[in-house]
Amino acid sequence: MENVVLIVHLLLALGLIGVVLLQRSEGGGLGMGGSGAVTGRGAATALGKITWGLAVAFIATSLGLTIIAANNAGGGSVVDQLADPTLPGAALPTPGDATTELGGDAGLLPPTAAENVPLVPQAD
Repeated sequence: MENVVLIVHLLLALGLIGVVLLQRSEGGGLGMGGSGAVTGRGAATALGKITWGLAVAFIATSLGLTIIAANNAGGGSVVDQLADPTLPGAALPTPGDATTELGGDAGLLPPTAAENVPLVPQAD
């Protein structure tokens, strides 16, 4: 269902772009050159009616896609998934895990002073 609405949405967007580009320019940017949408005296041409229809349908499909996405969204956050080790992608160690067998936080903590041995032998 979501894919069908998305395809219709994309077709409406392309149609809206095409119809707007077909309309006659009034000159003078931002409607300053004569009667237009700003003055409220614009002529109701066929292209104007098609533009309004496509715009309303585009907004309706936008709202529909938003509602569908909200219904399909999971109820939890990524932090909730990390706290539950049964979910896929959980990062917390479990008992019997290699990190707990090696001393709890193996590799996660900085080395202690006893482990801080230089790699290159130093001359005495």
